[in-house]
Amino acid sequence: MHDFLKRLPKAELHLHIEGSLEPELMFALAERNGVSLPYASVEEVRSAYDFTDLQSFLDLYFQGMSVLRTAEDFHDLAMDYFRRASDEGVVHVEMHVDPQAHLARGVELPVVMEGLSLARRRAQRELGMSTALIMAFLRDRPAEEAIAVMESAAPYWEMLDAVGLDSAERGNPPAKFVEVFERARQLGIARVAHAGEEGPPAYIREALDLLDVSRIDHGVRCLEDPDLVARLRDEGVVLTVCPLSNVRLRVVERMTDHPLPQLLDAGLRLTLNSDDPAYFGGGMLANFTACHEAFGWSKEIFIQLAETAIDAAFISEARRLELHRQLAACH
Repeated sequence: MHDFLKRLPKAELHLHIEGSLEPELMFALAERNGVSLPYASVEEVRSAYDFTDLQSFLDLYFQGMSVLRTAEDFHDLAMDYFRRASDEGVVHVEMHVDPQAHLARGVELPVVMEGLSLARRRAQRELGMSTALIMAFLRDRPAEEAIAVMESAAPYWEMLDAVGLDSAERGNPPAKFVEVFERARQLGIARVAHAGEEGPPAYIREALDLLDVSRIDHGVRCLEDPDLVARLRDEGVVLTVCPLSNVRLRVVERMTDHPLPQLLDAGLRLTLNSDDPAYFGGGMLANFTACHEAFGWSKEIFIQLAETAIDAAFISEARRLELHRQLAACH
């Protein structure tokens, strides 16, 4: 099954590019930029990856990104992940980026966007990999700040495939960001949002009703609300589920406790994703493999999940047909 899962053409819809920063690259960039890290070795960094909840992860996550200073750094970060993902059979990657986290450190938006744009073009040219860019707003920051970032990104609006909403969910409902998501809608930019990871099912409803999102990132707590499950099924809303992330952040204790089988049995449209692969135990192949080991899923289920991801991706119809042909050849 491992060989099949590796060659299965996979589209990743839920990746935070800052969360792909492996300790080896973190140390290399720290040396290049003269940044002092509070760790003596790669091993010491990895030993810190024992999170108790989302906030304990975010504390380390923001500390790690301090090494990202130049456009070259963002290029190297993205290319490092794209190469690893390509080796695992990933053919399309949709990456969230958090401009506010970088602006707060004095790293301006053009630095971030130029580095990622260069990497995206290179991934297409060298790896045959398509990519999409989701500019995410930090929900634990003021809504006014998100609006200011949205307007300052005007030179890059054409590069954005979607806007998103991420970071600490508790106490930060989607309703807080109605204005900036409405601005994105006016501009014709697609919208997605994290909801129902640590936050309640009501946040999923808010994301759908108030932010008009086309996908829900995570969404696993929807099972607490049967009416919501029925709505998600009837409307065909895609959930971008990140199983290893859910285990590492204690949303569930073990993979065998994960609600993925119940979500599938409920007829929901699901995709598998890595979220922050450097911190959560691996990329797409590791997440697919973990699901096989925990649930004993057949090849047909993994093909179904891969098909859903291709159908929900922010890609051209020509690229979608191409990826479906690759998937058909894999059967």
